[in-house]
Amino acid sequence: MSREDVLLLGGTGFIGSALAERLEQEKIAVHILGRQDTEKLKNVLPQCGTVIHLASATTPGSSARHPEMELDNLALTLRLLELMQNQPETHLIFFSSGGTVYGNPERLPVTEDAAIAPLSNHGAGKAAQEAFCQTFRGAGHAVTILRPSNAYGRGQTMRGGFGLIRTLLEHARAGTTMEIWGDGENLRDFIYIGDVVDACMRFIALPQDSGTYNLGSGRGYSVNQVRYIVEQATGIELQVSHRPARGIDVRAVVLDISRIEARLLWKPQTSLADGVKHTWNWLRQA
Repeated sequence: MSREDVLLLGGTGFIGSALAERLEQEKIAVHILGRQDTEKLKNVLPQCGTVIHLASATTPGSSARHPEMELDNLALTLRLLELMQNQPETHLIFFSSGGTVYGNPERLPVTEDAAIAPLSNHGAGKAAQEAFCQTFRGAGHAVTILRPSNAYGRGQTMRGGFGLIRTLLEHARAGTTMEIWGDGENLRDFIYIGDVVDACMRFIALPQDSGTYNLGSGRGYSVNQVRYIVEQATGIELQVSHRPARGIDVRAVVLDISRIEARLLWKPQTSLADGVKHTWNWLRQA
């Protein structure tokens, strides 16, 4: 084992699994822990030069009425930071949320310098974890904070009330009715899983990085537009029913990605139309 090893905390989820696959392809030793493996964390951590923290037990919907659910996420992050105090050369990459921490930003696309004003408990939890990561950074540790938009693509499993594209495709496959909260004009930024992995791999190669970055496509699509793109990709007309809008749902957020583009000399490569087609082809064969 070497200090070039990578630890994926929460590595069994959607993004973590895709990252693990890529790391193995690149012949990089990777250790995968779930969010419950706190005892194993203490033993594995000294072997790793990079820690990617993806672990989260909540979604905006799941903790909407139960703010205490965010305590588990915060406790895990604090435990990790405490253990990492003795590893000043280890690079931490923390996955926050570009879709929730800004709330309804005053200007679009929203930059990393915009105010943090979450509308959901989930967003507030991510903001709190960011604050502790920034304190850790201030103590001299290399901490990269990523604020991803809505990631989607092959390998994404169904989670109730989470993952618009995956949910729309599932309804197309099953012929069931999709519930849409509000008028369908809420605006979101979507990024294909392959582009998320590419960006993260580049940060692994920058062990001294200590910035905060939006990670998205830089383009916004309404729920109605995404529905149309899914119908075009599948050839299936979706059945939908509308429910009243929810206060926890951000009305419009599109990420300014100029900072990450400049830092990594990187741009997302997969359009939404192509990404939806790739995901649909994977889902039909799954």
